[in-house]
Amino acid sequence: MGTLVGHVAPGFAFLILGLWHLFNHIKLHIKNPNSYISPTWFPTSKFKYLELYLIMLATTASISMELFIGPARHQPFDTDGTIPSYHLHNFEHALISMAFFAYAASSIILDKIENQAKLALTQFLASMAFFQQLLLFHLHSADHMGPEGQYHLLLQVLVFVSLSTTLLGIPMQKSFLVSFVRSLSIFFQGLWLMVMGYMLWTPSLIAKGCFMNSEEGHKVVRCSDEESLHRAVSLVNILFSWLVIVVAVFGVSLYLVLTKYYGANKVRYFSLGIEDEEREDVEKLSDDVESQKRNLVGKPKSFIHVGQKTLSSVDIER
Repeated sequence: MGTLVGHVAPGFAFLILGLWHLFNHIKLHIKNPNSYISPTWFPTSKFKYLELYLIMLATTASISMELFIGPARHQPFDTDGTIPSYHLHNFEHALISMAFFAYAASSIILDKIENQAKLALTQFLASMAFFQQLLLFHLHSADHMGPEGQYHLLLQVLVFVSLSTTLLGIPMQKSFLVSFVRSLSIFFQGLWLMVMGYMLWTPSLIAKGCFMNSEEGHKVVRCSDEESLHRAVSLVNILFSWLVIVVAVFGVSLYLVLTKYYGANKVRYFSLGIEDEEREDVEKLSDDVESQKRNLVGKPKSFIHVGQKTLSSVDIER
């Protein structure tokens, strides 16, 4: 990270992963609303572990970029074998990628083992990766001050949501809402990383009163005075708040579109036994109604007739 590409590339990976999960969770819930169980990853029809292998490939590329391709001497160590201070963040970013690599690799192994706890264990490994991400972003060695610090602080909020919903998914495997929020938070992580990359490393998009400064081989955004700093931070908050609304509306809209598409193809099935019983009940109800009608029509005549007979008897006696 630390560059435009370093934020946009992993951000795009998170965005695609979140969108893939969001689509599949909605589709699975629409087709199986009563038997829905939230999976941690989704197999594809032609290649079952494609998602997990792509995660392993992406994290391997990230680790290579951070430790071997990105550094000037193509290795992160100093001449005496120690880690220089300006490469500490490279190791931190690499450890985040390693955690997601471990999750993907372990998920493949767990899937090949017949065990009832494998789904919960996979969820646990995913939560471990998000915890690693949250921890290292929170305790970051880089000087995240000013606008950059605010971007990373709000990113931690999104990572915390992903971590919380992944942990909740262990005891609440049948909750669609937990899976929906988790997928949307992963999507939002990717979007926010991409926005961060463009807003912090595109000179024309830097807030007024702030500038790009080169420090320890990295370019960071600094502001000329306190007023410019507060303005820049407030603009970051406004941008994030605006994206919260956009992402929420996008998620619900996608749900409605997929519900209309996949819900229209659902066929309603009835049990023949239940249907026959219902038909018999309807027929009985119809017979009762007809019987009541006949009684209502016949009773007044009978009453009058009886009344007439009674009156006739009295008159005779008189």
